[in-house]
Amino acid sequence: MKKTLLLLTILFINILSAQAQKINESTQYHIKPATGKINIDGNLEDPAWKDTELGGDFWMITPTDTAKAKGKTEFRFTYDENFLYVAAICHESIKNKSYIVESLKRDFSFGNNDNLWLILEPFNDLTNGFVFGTNAAGAQFDGIISEGTNLNANWDNKWYSSTKYMGDHWVMEAAIPFKTLRYKAGETRWGMNFSRLDLKSNEKSCWARIPKQFFSITLAYTGSLVWDTPPPTPKNNFSIIPYALTGVNKDYAKGTDATIRKDVGVDAKIAVSSALNLDLTVNPDFSQVDVDQQVTNLDRFELFFPERRQFFLENSDLFNNFGFKSIRPFFSRRIGLGSPIQFGARLSGKLNNNLRIGLMNMQTDPNSALGKPTQNFSTLVLQQKVFSRSNIGLMFLNKEALNFDENKNVGYTKYNRNLGFEYNLASASNLWTGKFLVLKSFTPKATNSTNTASGDDFVQATSLSHNGTHWVIQWQHEYVGKNYNAEVGYVPRVGYFKIDPALTYLLYPKSPTSKVFVHGPTVESVNYWNTSSKLTDYTNIFAYGIQMKNRSALTLWTAKDYVKLQFKFNPLNPYTSEYYVANQSEHSWHSAGFDYVSTSKRLLTYTLSTRVGGYYGDGTRVGITGLVGYRFQPYVSFSVGADYNDIRNVSVANSANDIISKQSAKFFLIRSKVDITFTNNLYWTTYFQYNEQQKNVNLNTRIQWRYKPASDIFLVYTDNYVPNSFGIKDRAIVLKMTYWWNV
Repeated sequence: MKKTLLLLTILFINILSAQAQKINESTQYHIKPATGKINIDGNLEDPAWKDTELGGDFWMITPTDTAKAKGKTEFRFTYDENFLYVAAICHESIKNKSYIVESLKRDFSFGNNDNLWLILEPFNDLTNGFVFGTNAAGAQFDGIISEGTNLNANWDNKWYSSTKYMGDHWVMEAAIPFKTLRYKAGETRWGMNFSRLDLKSNEKSCWARIPKQFFSITLAYTGSLVWDTPPPTPKNNFSIIPYALTGVNKDYAKGTDATIRKDVGVDAKIAVSSALNLDLTVNPDFSQVDVDQQVTNLDRFELFFPERRQFFLENSDLFNNFGFKSIRPFFSRRIGLGSPIQFGARLSGKLNNNLRIGLMNMQTDPNSALGKPTQNFSTLVLQQKVFSRSNIGLMFLNKEALNFDENKNVGYTKYNRNLGFEYNLASASNLWTGKFLVLKSFTPKATNSTNTASGDDFVQATSLSHNGTHWVIQWQHEYVGKNYNAEVGYVPRVGYFKIDPALTYLLYPKSPTSKVFVHGPTVESVNYWNTSSKLTDYTNIFAYGIQMKNRSALTLWTAKDYVKLQFKFNPLNPYTSEYYVANQSEHSWHSAGFDYVSTSKRLLTYTLSTRVGGYYGDGTRVGITGLVGYRFQPYVSFSVGADYNDIRNVSVANSANDIISKQSAKFFLIRSKVDITFTNNLYWTTYFQYNEQQKNVNLNTRIQWRYKPASDIFLVYTDNYVPNSFGIKDRAIVLKMTYWWNV
C-alpha cells in the first residue's frame, strides 16, 4: 500500500507540473447594458434586444464533436441594475415535428427533453457554476455545478423565464436576478456556455466546443462572457423566507390520538458579499420534500439516499462532497434524523478568487424516547484552489451532546469529531481527475459500552482517473480503520483495505449511417482485505456497453464474487434476524445480466435490468427490475416499475444457531409515479410504493402551486399501510405556505 501511495503521489506531481491557459478563451461574447426595458414574454420584440451582440455558431457534442450543429441556435445577452437577461432562438433541423418533453415540471431530466441550458461560471475558476434553462414547453431547470462536472439539480432559486414554441423554432427568454448569483465584485470575465439537446435529430450541441466524452456542463470548456464594465453588485441582498404550516398526524399502529400541527418557521439568506452567503433557519420544516424511492436491500451495508432539503444545498459540495462516495465524514441527512432541528446557520462561498469557506452550526431537539440528548453539529471547511483547476480542502467536524448525562443518554457519546484533509486533482482539460484523502476521528467510549478499542481510527484513500476519448482508466484504493467513527457521516463499512482498478475502451463507428454512437468493453476488479491483510471480498466484472445515437443503451455483464463474512448476516432479508450465515463463513458464485434503457424520443419509454446467478450459502438469486413510462406531453407523465428478487436454497442457521436448513424468499417492490403539470407553476405528483421486504405500502401525493417565483403552497397527503390487510399504519396531511421576500 505504501509503495502504491508513493507512486501515485509522484504521478500527481508530474501531472500538476504543467498548467495551461483556459481552453476556450478565444470563444467570447461581449455583453453591454440594456438600452431599454426588457419584458420577459418570449417575443423578443423589445427594441433593446436589437442593440445586443448576436451569438451562435454551435458545435455538436454528439453524435460527433468535429462538426458544427445542424440545428442552429442564436442567443443574446444584456443587463441592467438588477437582472442578467438572456434570450435564445432554437431552430429545428427536422421540420414539422412537435417537441419532445416529459412535462412542465421544474428540474426536468436533460436527456429526456428538447431543451437549452445556460451554464454560468461567474468566478471563471473552471470549477463552480450555475445552470439555468428551460425545455421547449417552458418548464424551468436550475442547479449548481461543483468540482467542474457535478450537477446538483435540487438547488432552487428565484428567476424568471418565458418560452414560446413556433413550429420550426422555439424561443427562450429569461431574467436572472444578480441577487440569485454569487460572483466576485469587479470581475469582468465570466465563464459561460450553452448546452442544447434536440432529441428529434439526436443532436447535443454547445457554444464553446466540448469533446464528446465529457458532460456538456463540464466547466473546463466554458467560453467567456466579457462585460464592458463590471456587473452591478446587488444592494440590500437580504431575503426572508417564512413558512406557516398546519396539518394532522395520526399513528394508527400505536393507537394514539391524532396530533394537530401548527408550526411556523423562517429561513433567511443574507449576502455578506456578492460571493459569500449566510443562510439562517429557525424551526425548519421539510415535509414537502419528495419521498425517497424505496429499494429492496439485499446488501450487508446501509443504503445511501441523497439530500434534498433546500437549506443544505447551496455550496453543498464543500460539505457533502468531502471524501469519497462511501467515505463521507459529513452527510447532512444525519442532522435532524429522529430529532427536529431547532435552528441553524451556514456561511458559505468565496473569501477571494481562490479560497472558499463553509461554516455550519445546527442544533437539534432531544428525543427522550430514545434517550437522545440535544445535539449540536459544527462544521468548518476551507478549500484553496491550486494549479489550474485543482484544490486542497480541510474539514473539521464536531458533534457535541449538550447537557450530556451518562445515565440517561445510554449508548450515545458526548462528542464525535473528525479532522480531514483532501487534495482534489482536475487537470486543465479534465483529462485527469483524482483525489487524495486523509481522515482522523476522535470519539470517547460510548456510555456502558464494552468496546475499549483505541487507535486505528483513521482513513486514507486515493483515486485517479484518465478520461480519454477511447481509453478510460481508473484506480482507487481505500483504507478505513476498524475504529474510525463518523457519526455525522456516511461510512457504511470500516476495518478494510480496498483496491478497485477499472479499464474501459470506447469505439466510435466512423460510418455516418451507423445507428451506434459508441460501444466497448469494461473490466473491473473490486478487492477487499481486512486489517489483518486477509482477503475478504472480491468482485471481478466484465461488461460490454452499447449506446445508440437515439440515446438508448444496452450493457451486458458477467461477474465472479467471493465473500468471507466479517460478521453474521441474513442474506434473505437484512432487516430481520430470523436466519443468517455465520461470521467467517465463505461464499462464492458467478452471475450475469443486462441493463437496457430505451430511447427517450418516444412517448412510451422503458428500462429493464436482469440478474441471474449464485448467492450466499450456495443459493441462487434471480433479479428483474423494470420501469415503463408514458407521457401525454406536456401535461401528464406516468410511470410504473417493479423489482422482483427470487432467492432459493440458501444454507442458513436460525438465530439460536441450532438449526441448519435451506431457506428461500421472494420479494416484490412495486412503485408508480404520476406527474400532472397543469402549468409550469402548478404540479400534482403522486407516488405509490409497495415494499414486500419492509412490509409496507406507501402513498404520497403532493400538490405544489408556485404562486410567485420561489414562493409555494404545498398540500401533502401521506399514508402507510400493512400490505395484506391494507390496515392503516399512519396517516398525515399537511398544508404549507412559503413566501420569498426580498428585503
